[in-house]
Amino acid sequence: MGALIIASLIFLAGIVYFGFTKTTVLSSNSITTKVVKGKFESFVYSTGQLEAQNSVSINVPTELSARYIDIYEIKVTKIIEEGTVVDSGDYVASLDHSAVEEKMTEALTRLTEELEQYEDAKLDTNINLSNLRDNLVNAKIDLEEKELILKQSVYESPSAIRQAELNFQKAKRNLNQEERNYELKKQQNALKVNRAYNEIERVRTRINEIEKLFEAIDVKAPAPGMLIYSYDRMGNKIRAGSVISRWSPKIAELPDLTSMVSKTFINEVDISKIKVGQKVKVGVDAFPEKEFDGEVTEVANIGQVIPGGDAKVFEVSIKVNGYDKDLRPAMTTVNVITINVLDDVAYVPAEAVFENDSLSYVYLANRPNLRQIVEIGAENENYVQIKQGVEEGETLLMNEPVTESPMEYVGLDIYEYLLKQDSADTIETEKKPLTFNVR
Repeated sequence: MGALIIASLIFLAGIVYFGFTKTTVLSSNSITTKVVKGKFESFVYSTGQLEAQNSVSINVPTELSARYIDIYEIKVTKIIEEGTVVDSGDYVASLDHSAVEEKMTEALTRLTEELEQYEDAKLDTNINLSNLRDNLVNAKIDLEEKELILKQSVYESPSAIRQAELNFQKAKRNLNQEERNYELKKQQNALKVNRAYNEIERVRTRINEIEKLFEAIDVKAPAPGMLIYSYDRMGNKIRAGSVISRWSPKIAELPDLTSMVSKTFINEVDISKIKVGQKVKVGVDAFPEKEFDGEVTEVANIGQVIPGGDAKVFEVSIKVNGYDKDLRPAMTTVNVITINVLDDVAYVPAEAVFENDSLSYVYLANRPNLRQIVEIGAENENYVQIKQGVEEGETLLMNEPVTESPMEYVGLDIYEYLLKQDSADTIETEKKPLTFNVR
């Protein structure tokens, strides 16, 4: 605030000095203009590129992403020309049949191996369980023998009876062990056979999925439209020989040509002037005789750096109203965005307004030895709005007069008003509380 007051005092002292200094205009060869009052419009100009607002993607077959298909990348072997208009179901491209045939050969070989392992597992199971059943029968017979001996030892000595009891208990435990062993081996072999069978089913499922992929690698259009090919991982347009993958599956898109947008980039100096809803005139380089109405529909919040430069730009989407059969994606557009429309305001050519570090001023034709301070408003490429300082119809100089000494400034009240406005804006900014995001 103090700095503004000091600057004001210095400026006032200069005005007083210039007021007592004789000023002589040496040149009378001046270009003049008049202050005009009427409708005033401001514009931002940009170039852009047409895109379809909506489109249908043509991707690699979903069968390529099946669970048991181990194909992560596949080559495009044949593809029709970009820009071709297709109908739903029309042929678009062919993918590498040999890659699918190779996977089918591998799967069939694996199926043969798994079938052999399954048969081996069943055979091993039969042999193992047969041996275990023999052991179980022998254990039962041994137990019966030991039980019979125990019964017959009732007339024997106590030690003989005790020995017969021990042999009986041992045979009984052996039988129990053989029974448990048989059940465990039976379960173990059943699991082994089931695993072998499940592996066969897995390979058969893979074969079925590969067979479906054979039918799908001839890519068809899912909807009518004009083909616009996408880009591969190297940033090149997809064509015959390009490689596409599961993770970047788009081959092409079918844009809806009835609804187009112009994608453009606005520099960081002008982006604050661009708002959603602003009206736009859209021209197309390919058809200079045509002009379309449009509207700003989206303004990016985050800028990006232009490749090879330091300037930041912000992406802006402009909806092109109406439909024209000649419009195509990727056509270059010239966009004229109307950022300001003022009715019944005074304005003059930009060449009639002069500036220094602190203010703007004009030269009145009837008082060329004075600098009239003015408050300026909106601007466009040719004109500047004048809010205060001159009236409609007044004649201004468009070239600065040559003088022997500094000229006097008039319109001090306008200067003071602008100082107060700047001061009020500064105070309002300082009053705003600082906010912090606390996590």
